[in-house]
Amino acid sequence: MSDIASDAPQTLTDEAILARFQTSDNAPSGSRTLGFKMLAVRQVLREVEIGFEARADLLSNPMGQIQGGYVCAMLDECMSVAGLVASGMTCVVPTLEMKTSFLRPALPGPLRGLGRVVKWGKTICFLEGELFDPDGRLLAKASATAIPTPFSRFKK
Repeated sequence: MSDIASDAPQTLTDEAILARFQTSDNAPSGSRTLGFKMLAVRQVLREVEIGFEARADLLSNPMGQIQGGYVCAMLDECMSVAGLVASGMTCVVPTLEMKTSFLRPALPGPLRGLGRVVKWGKTICFLEGELFDPDGRLLAKASATAIPTPFSRFKK
């Protein structure tokens, strides 16, 4: 096998990508703070489903609601992971801008997020995310513009 072939990204199944996320011990601390757990990968739809465990220490007000910045972080996680998956696990997708609409308060407990890639261009991608409560009610929506950046750009 040539060196070129060994450097080519391998095609991973949805199940293989899901297993990578579920067995990874090196999740970023921000993901751990949000209670991140990958639930599903649907490459054909360029979509991921992520569970979050919104703990009481994410509250920001006396009404017992999760602080909006943490809701934004959850949505950003959904969208950026969808971009990572859409790239064949070869790129990160740093967010350039993000718009969030808050529809209902998020309360402590399990939450479910969906992230998807709407369009993948040569230098820019467009993403969407949604966050739901345990009863399936939509809590917040976001859209973002991001810049796909190959992991190879970070090699030293």
